[in-house]
Order: sequence, then structure tokens, then C-alpha cells
Amino acid sequence: MAKVKPFKGVRPPREFVTEVASRPYDVLNSEEARAEAEGNPKSLYHIIKPEIDFAPGQDEHAPEVYDRAVENFNAFQREGWLVQDDKEHYYIYAQTMDGRTQYGIVVAANVDDYMEGRIKKHELTRRDKEEDRMKHVRIQNANIEPVFFAFPDNKALDEIIARVTAGEPEYDFLAPDGFGHTFWVIDDDTTIEAITEAFSKIPELYIADGHHRTAAAALVGNEKARLNPGHRGDEEYNYFLAVAFPASHLKIIDYNRVVKDLNGLSPEEFLEKLQYNFEVHDMGPEPYVPARLHNFSMYLEDRWYSLTARPGTYDDADPIGSLDVTVSSDLILRDLLGITDLRSDKRIDFVGGIRGLGELKRRVDSGEMAVAFALYPVSMEQLMRIADTGNIMPPKTTWFEPKLRSGLVIHKLD
Repeated sequence: MAKVKPFKGVRPPREFVTEVASRPYDVLNSEEARAEAEGNPKSLYHIIKPEIDFAPGQDEHAPEVYDRAVENFNAFQREGWLVQDDKEHYYIYAQTMDGRTQYGIVVAANVDDYMEGRIKKHELTRRDKEEDRMKHVRIQNANIEPVFFAFPDNKALDEIIARVTAGEPEYDFLAPDGFGHTFWVIDDDTTIEAITEAFSKIPELYIADGHHRTAAAALVGNEKARLNPGHRGDEEYNYFLAVAFPASHLKIIDYNRVVKDLNGLSPEEFLEKLQYNFEVHDMGPEPYVPARLHNFSMYLEDRWYSLTARPGTYDDADPIGSLDVTVSSDLILRDLLGITDLRSDKRIDFVGGIRGLGELKRRVDSGEMAVAFALYPVSMEQLMRIADTGNIMPPKTTWFEPKLRSGLVIHKLD
């Protein structure tokens, strides 16, 4: 059963929150972070992307960059831009995008739950990325940025969310991208106990986004436990920062593909070969959005096409085989375009659906890419089924939006 606890959050006073809060470290590069933080000494980028305090081109993994992250975190606390709460709280964090609001509960999640598989993953992690995040957690002795969890809908937690969010929020603002962020502090001890109790009856939590951050946070906590001869199991390092959302609140958007060439085929030959496994329909010059599972959109030479996988080309009884990313990877990218490793092949790139089909068209029309494919989004039910069966999704399968805003609350490990 899921074990979570409240914690003494480190967070900005209300008057500073819009200056401190930032996008997550991994959705922008160093130059973009430098531009967004320009003229703002309170920006969290000075902590999560400290290379922006050095000259352009600075190695972000250099020891002096990690040291600067610690200096900046300490300075933010000295200046009063980040202040630790005086008691343990849970928090509720709501995000609004396109008129839809999702409500998450900010918790300290348990390291052993991750190590023992009660916090379930659906993606592989890379050791180099884990180690980078582990260094940040170690040197800061804190989880600066949260991870993004889902849990099966729970009536008791739904009722708590509804009751708390009827009250006055601590933070309520629009980020520069137009997404709304609202944050409540749960101070009532009875409600805090009820949240802990409700989570204790939920068998598993699911990583929606942030697999590397989750692994890094749990591995550092596990490392601290091994190095502490007096380890008890209730120390703060046994927990890490997460925002957990009811699964029904979340919407996965499409994660699309663009390819540089047609593997030696002419457009006519490529279209002809596609027809063996797909029903192909020319939809004209206007963008075509995939209508359902196993239906794809393709942009090629100023035209949009509908591709529908023929019966027998997919297996809906197989959690992985039923995914459209598997169908397209096997039948188009591998068999026709010769792309076998999505993680390393330089002929392919990936475009989050938040950018829209216009971005696919732009990259093909520019001559940079030859063809683009838009996929029908994965569902939360598919994601949870894959995690429950111990399977791993292919690379670049899910894209969650909006992203969690970093800097609203931080969890210290001591």
C-alpha cells in the first residue's frame, strides 16, 4: 500500500511566487533558461540550471556549476525568497489548461515504495541522466523539483480535494505560457491524517512524468539509509517530493515523429508500400488529426494522409503490441524507413503535441524533414495497464501537459 507523509515545505512567500516559479529543468536548454531568467535574480533557474550564471557554453556538469546550485539555494533562503513552513503540511496543486483543471496532492512519497515496485514505472531510465539528478539531490540535500504521479481515483481523496479547493488558495497565477497554477496549504491536522490514511489504502502509485527524477530521488534516499548506521526508516531522506493526481484528471497528449528522408524511396513508392499494412486516404492540404486508436496522420509533400492499420497488424490483447507507437515504429519506421533505434537514430526527431500539427508541417515544408506522423494519444488506462503488467513503453510515447511548475514547494531531506 502507498505510504506518504506531510512535510515542512520550503516555498516562496506569496509576493515572490511568480518570480521564483519556473518551468522544469528538462523542458528547456541553457540558453532558453538564461533568457527566461534575465533580470530576475529570484528565478529558480539559478538553482535548477545554475550554468546560466556562467558564460554561455559552460559545461553544465562541471563541479563549479553544481557548487553554484548550492550557493544559490542557500542565498534564496537567506534572502527570504524561499522560506520553510514551521509544521508539516500536505498541499494541493491545481493546473488549468484549455479550460480543463487537474488537481494534485503534494506529498512526500516513500523511497521503499519505489525500490519495492509499489511506485510503478512505464519507461526505462538512463544511468547518466539518473546520476546527474542524483548529484543535484545529494548536494542540495533536497528535492528541488517534484515528480508527477497518478493514482486510481479515490472517493475519500476526491472529497478532500473538493473541500480544500473551495477555500482561499495560497498562490493563484497565470504562467507566461497562459496556464493557470493554483496552490493550497492544508493546515488542518484531521485532514492531514485523512490524506495519509486514504493513500495507505491505495495499492500502487504510477509515475506519469519524471522517471529520472523519481529514480534519482529514491536512489539518494536509499544511499543515505545505507550510510546511516542508526537508520530507523522514518528519517526525512526516506521520502521524496511528488504531486499525485487522480488518473481521471490527467490527459496524455500526442507525441509525434518527423523523419529526415524516405530511406531511398520516392514518395510514390513509399505511399504504395504503406498500403500493404494501412488503408491510405489522401485528406488534402488541410491538417488531419488522427480520429481514433490505430489511425495515424501523415504529412508528405504538401498533403495530409489518413493511415488506418489493417486488422491483424496489431494485437489489442498485448499491452505493448496494442500501442500505436509500436504499430508505427514496427510497420513504418523500422520496416519501411529503416529506423530501428528511436533513442539514437539521428534521422528521426520527436515533437510534443503541444506544438500542434502546424509544427510538423513547418519542419517538412522547410526541407529539414521529409515526412511527419501524428499519433493518437495513449490513454491513462493503457499507461497503467503497461505498468501493472511490468512492461516498458517504447521511447517517446507519452507527453503530459501542462508540466508541473517548479519552485512552488521544495522538500528537504533533513
